[in-house]
Formats: sequence, C-alpha cells, structure tokens
Amino acid sequence: MLQSLAGSSCVRLIQNNKSTWYFLFLILGYVLYLVFGAVIFSSVELPYEDLLRQELQAIKRQFLQENECISEERLDNFLEKALEASNYGVSVLNNASANWNWDFTSALFFASTVLSTTGYGHTVPLSDGGKAFCIIYSVMGIPFTLLFLTAVVQRIMVFSTRRPVAYVHLRWGLSKPLVAMVHASLLAFLICSCFFIIPAVVFTILEDEWNFLESFYFCFISLSTIGLGDYVPGEAYNQRFRQLYKVGITVYLIVGLVAMLVVLETFCELPQLKQLRKVFYLKKERPEDRLNILDHDHLSFCSVSDHAASLREEKPDPYIQGRPLDTPTGDDPIIK
Repeated sequence: MLQSLAGSSCVRLIQNNKSTWYFLFLILGYVLYLVFGAVIFSSVELPYEDLLRQELQAIKRQFLQENECISEERLDNFLEKALEASNYGVSVLNNASANWNWDFTSALFFASTVLSTTGYGHTVPLSDGGKAFCIIYSVMGIPFTLLFLTAVVQRIMVFSTRRPVAYVHLRWGLSKPLVAMVHASLLAFLICSCFFIIPAVVFTILEDEWNFLESFYFCFISLSTIGLGDYVPGEAYNQRFRQLYKVGITVYLIVGLVAMLVVLETFCELPQLKQLRKVFYLKKERPEDRLNILDHDHLSFCSVSDHAASLREEKPDPYIQGRPLDTPTGDDPIIK
C-alpha cells in the first residue's frame, strides 16, 4: 500500500515538473557533449603537438651545435622577443616585412572582425591608447552591429522565407510545416553553396598554401564567428592586390554573417523546432497574488450585484402599491 502511494506520488511529481526534468537532461547532455569534444580533440591533436615539440627541440639543438658562439640563453631571449612580436602580428622574417598590419584596409578588416566578434587574433592593438579605444569601440559597436544585423535579417526574412512559404501553402494547399521544412532545407543548401563551397574554391586558388579543406575550414570558422585565427587570408608575402583583397574579404564576412543569420532564423521559425524548444522552457503561469486579486474582484462584483438585486426585489413598486389613477371619463371637467 505504502509502496503504491509512494510510486504514484513520484509519478505525479515527475509529471508536474516535466520541464524541469527536461532542462536537467539538457544540461547533462551539454556537459557530456563538452567532455566528448575534449576527449576527441585531445586524442587527435596531442600526438601532433608532441611531434612538433620534438622537431623544434631537434632544430634548436642542431642550431646550437652549428653556431657554438651563440649561447642557449641568448637564443631563448631572441626567440621570446620574436614570439612576442608575432603575437602582435609583427614578424621578423624578411618576406613578411612588406605587409603592414595597420594600413587602412587592414584596419578595416580588423574593425569588422571586432564588431562581428570573430576576432582572429592575428592582429591586436600595440599601444595602450589603441587598447582603450578598442574597448570603447567594442562596447558601442557590438550592440550597434546586433541592431543592424537584426534589422537586415528581419527584412530579408519577409522575402526569403515568410512570403515564399505562405505563397506555396496557399497556392497548392500543401501543409505549412512541410513547406517550411523543405524551404529551410533548400535555403540551407543554397547558402552553403554560395558562402562555403564556392568561396572555398576561390580561396584555394588565391591562397597558394591552402587546400580545399583548409579553405572550407576558414569559411566555416569565420562565418560561425569562432575566429581561431590560424588561417587568415591576404597575409602571404607575394599576395597581389592585397588591399583590394582585404576589402573583398571584409564584405564577404559581413554578407556571409547576414546569410548565416537568415538560415538560423528560418530554422528557428519551423513549427517542429518551436515545439522542441517549448519542452525545455518554463510554462507561463499567472502569479498567485494576481489570481487572488482577480478572485477578490470577482467576489466583490458578485456580492454587489447580489445586493443590488435584493434591493430591487424589496423596493415597492409605486405603480403597483400606490393609489391607482382614475380612468378619465366623459364627465371629467378637464376633458370637457
């Protein structure tokens, strides 16, 4: 008996808090996904890191053996300075001295990566004034960019998603969720072709040291605003039309980010995904104090109505209980 009551109470508890349980499972799934990614990245990349460390140590030992006049301490100091400068986008190599990081086109490219929160990290402000201005510029510019992208995407969605789906639904009488799903899939394929596959082919041609996978990797990392910075176009020594190339990449990043947001918004408006999101959301409930106020107003209104009705019933009717009017006759002097 007690076991059945306990089991029924547990079932009721779970049923009454489905959203909370789904949310806890969502958190657990996200943590497991993070752990899964960490395990895969570690198992894949750790051997390559170890191999690279061994190669660098071998090159360093060979250099010291061939140049006995240079001590290991002086070499380490030089390498430390060179790596520090490289972190700021300045290279000591002769073939990289011709490329400036802060000419107008490079600064324009940097500003676009800051406002879009891509942040490749290959070029960073060197001075304290530049760092302070970058903070102020980002604080004001990132919300401005979000407002700009939201307004652009909202207008594009009318012509790219809402009107085509509504037209097909009304014209051929097909199910609106089915039409929306097919449209979202076609739109995703189109955007993937125009902003991932075709640009990857172009970057493969323009960048001598990039293959197709590396070019596609750069497109995805950039348009998803991850921005790792391990691949940055236009940094080669023999890059032709570098300034025009940088402007074109800036335009590509902004337009591609808008296209990505349009696809994401299209999928978010699918009825299937809306139902899935509702599983993890809290249900909208009215506060108890509001319910009490409504009940109090309802009772007050009912009591006032009942009291008014009772008064109407108790009040004598003057036309019934009063003296009846005499019916005028022909002998009445007024009528005469």
